[in-house]
Amino acid sequence: MDQTQRRILGQPLSMPTAQPKKKRTPMMSFFSKVSWKLRFQKREHLKNVLYILAERARDPSAKKRHMAVRGLGTMACENPDKVRKYKKVVLDMLVHGLYDPMSSEVIHESLKTLTIILGKIQGKGLGSFFIDITLQTRTLLDDENDSLRYSAFVLFGQLPAFAGRKWKKFFIDQVKQTQDSLLIHLQDRNPQVAKACKTTFRACSPYLRQRKERSFQSEDDQRNPKLCRQLSLYHPELLQYFYANKIL
Repeated sequence: MDQTQRRILGQPLSMPTAQPKKKRTPMMSFFSKVSWKLRFQKREHLKNVLYILAERARDPSAKKRHMAVRGLGTMACENPDKVRKYKKVVLDMLVHGLYDPMSSEVIHESLKTLTIILGKIQGKGLGSFFIDITLQTRTLLDDENDSLRYSAFVLFGQLPAFAGRKWKKFFIDQVKQTQDSLLIHLQDRNPQVAKACKTTFRACSPYLRQRKERSFQSEDDQRNPKLCRQLSLYHPELLQYFYANKIL
């Protein structure tokens, strides 16, 4: 190693040779600094990749948009800390993908990637993105494409955990509007969709509680007759669950 290399790495120009243990110190320092430089370069590389993906997510080519969203999903799995750090950029890209006007593949990939990322960030810091995600995902629950429908139910089933106090009233209204879709797709032609719907129904069940605005109403009057009838015919175990938890 010449003097220039030693100066760049911050190592002393001379080392004592009498003590073997001290010989290792500069070498350990060398590897430590090299490791730090590599980690720094990797962080910068990931940051650059993220912004390239964000740019390609709005490319006129549907294929490039699709690959950009898929790449983001891979990054979320391998580098969740990076996703948390730049979550606003990431969420903006994925919400834009949910509303893609031309490609169902981009929409589907956005649904799947959002499911991964919401799990990584635990719904923290969603802000108004929660409204955009809820509104668009709800419209996809009745899509003709089985894969889209399945992914929409999986994502929608995550949202109750992230509504919090801020969006509770909004989400109650959304679940109320989604009730018919939930009932219909409990009998979905695709068994996987029906299973996902059932899981989502359970997750949303606390938001189906009937408001007891009038204390003189009887217990039967306070129940949702349509929902009770449907569940008693096709999913009595769900109805029993709702009764046990005083949801209906």
